[in-house]
Amino acid sequence: MDLNHIHLHTKDPDKARKFYENYFNFKEHTWHGNILFLRNENCFDLALMPDEKEWKFPDWFHYGFRLGSPEEVETVYAKLKSGGEKIDTELEKFDDFVFFRCLDPDNYKIEVYWE
Repeated sequence: MDLNHIHLHTKDPDKARKFYENYFNFKEHTWHGNILFLRNENCFDLALMPDEKEWKFPDWFHYGFRLGSPEEVETVYAKLKSGGEKIDTELEKFDDFVFFRCLDPDNYKIEVYWE
C-alpha cells in the first residue's frame, strides 16, 4: 500500500499550482468540485482546496521530496533561490544526506533531500 496524495488548503490555488508545477514537476490532473488535483510522474496527487483561512502546522511538520542525487537537490535549491522563493533551512551537505527546506506559497514546509 502506497501513500498517494496529500490534501492542502490554499489561499490561492493558481499560485500554489504554479509553484508545484515549476519546482516539483506536478501537472494539473483534474478538478473535483472546487478542489484542484495536481499529479506528478509517480502518480502522487496534491489536492489543493481554496480556503481564505491560513492553516498552521506545528513547526516540526513538513512533507518531503526524495531526489535521486545530491546534484538534483542542489539544482532544485538553486531554482527556488533564483525564483525568490522562501527557504526555511539552507542547503546542508553530509556524506550520506543532502537537504534543504523551503516554504510553499501558503507557508507549508517542504523538505527536499537525497540519502
